[in-house]
Amino acid sequence: MSTVAPNRAPAATAERPARPGYRVTGARVLRSEWAKMWSLRSTWITLGLGLFFLVAFGLIAAYQFKSRITSGRPMDRDFASASALSLSLFGTNFAQLALGVLGVLVAAGEYSTGMIRSTLAAVPRRLPVLWSKAVVFGAVALLVGTAGVFAAFVVDSRIVSGTRAAMVLSDAGVVRGLFGAGLYLGLVGVIGVALGVLLRSVAGGISVLVASLMLVPGLVSLLPSSWQDDIAPYLPSHAGEAMFTLHHDASTLSPTAGLVVFVVWTVAALAGAAVRLVRSDA
Repeated sequence: MSTVAPNRAPAATAERPARPGYRVTGARVLRSEWAKMWSLRSTWITLGLGLFFLVAFGLIAAYQFKSRITSGRPMDRDFASASALSLSLFGTNFAQLALGVLGVLVAAGEYSTGMIRSTLAAVPRRLPVLWSKAVVFGAVALLVGTAGVFAAFVVDSRIVSGTRAAMVLSDAGVVRGLFGAGLYLGLVGVIGVALGVLLRSVAGGISVLVASLMLVPGLVSLLPSSWQDDIAPYLPSHAGEAMFTLHHDASTLSPTAGLVVFVVWTVAALAGAAVRLVRSDA
């Protein structure tokens, strides 16, 4: 009699745990943009230049004011009504160029190298890339700008102590002016990022930035005075200046109104960049 060996069921193979899928989150995109920004040598150099401009030009202005006071020489128009606050903010116009240009480089630099394709492949929804670049660099520019103007004011207030320009932090409007200048520089950095994404060209972004902040106000000053009063206060540079100016008159915006107008300019630049990023290929 033959026996039939029972069929044995094959041993169940142990299933390997599935590897969790990669998820694109806001925090991860922020960390990625943070790492990319600090990996560039230009970031360190340009941020250092922005900080140097704020402190160095503030000190130079304070020493110039003090020397004119002690020597009895006539005051220039820029120094006639100067205060420790205005002297410490003398380098803001130079620092805004450094921080704005770096914002353009942070965004448009990826287009010039082709790295933007890898970035958008990792973040297919695209817009988180723009928001992360703007938040990361805007926060860095804000911190650098605020630190620079406070450092310049602390030193300048000692230099001009005993003169009519003397001020301390507890004086009315000083802290508001210093934080306003730092916020202005932070928003300039965000506008630089937006222009870099919108134009996708380092040269183009820098050109539009410089024209918006420096050339257009000069052209408006050539218009009839009645037109200037209606246009000039709402230009980006003039609205931003109202955020940190100590004294205002009828031809300038209040600090709050200046902040609102400048935020509108910033949002408009970001909106244009967002539309271009979503609708156009890299």
